[in-house]
Amino acid sequence: MNDTLKNVGKKLYDIYFAIGAIAMGLLALLVAFTVIARYFFAHSWKELAEFITTLFAFTTFWGMGLCLLRNDHVIIDIVYDRIKPSIKRWVAVLDYAIVFIVVAVFTYFGFKYVAAAGKQISQGMGIPMKYMYGIMPISGVICGICTIIKIVGFITADISEFAPVYYDKNRDENGGESK
Repeated sequence: MNDTLKNVGKKLYDIYFAIGAIAMGLLALLVAFTVIARYFFAHSWKELAEFITTLFAFTTFWGMGLCLLRNDHVIIDIVYDRIKPSIKRWVAVLDYAIVFIVVAVFTYFGFKYVAAAGKQISQGMGIPMKYMYGIMPISGVICGICTIIKIVGFITADISEFAPVYYDKNRDENGGESK
């Protein structure tokens, strides 16, 4: 059962990551295209500019949960690294509980904002703004799920996962001698 759950989680993570990677790749491609079209051919499209702005917002909000899952978020750990592993677990749980509260507030107001401004029609693409602003509450829900996954992971992890991490300035990140 536990392996099945891990496999399902891995597949969901891979899909989540792939959607973000495709969106980021598309964003890079479209930005390059619009820059070339604008500077070499003096041509631009308001629809494409608005789509790029929406895609940029999408990649930003979509990445919130990925940053949590991969521990790629900003963290000031000078004090955290010096705490005993048995206490470090509960500090991490408290930290992510606070993150969950912030994400819940963000999601709540994201839904309120979409409800208030979502009926307007965008000037570029001519679609209801709820499709553009909807990424905020959707990503909030996904980020909330990712936060819960991290909290459960902290609670169920072996205490060795919280052992101090020492940095050796003479070693590279792969453990080999640095030059």
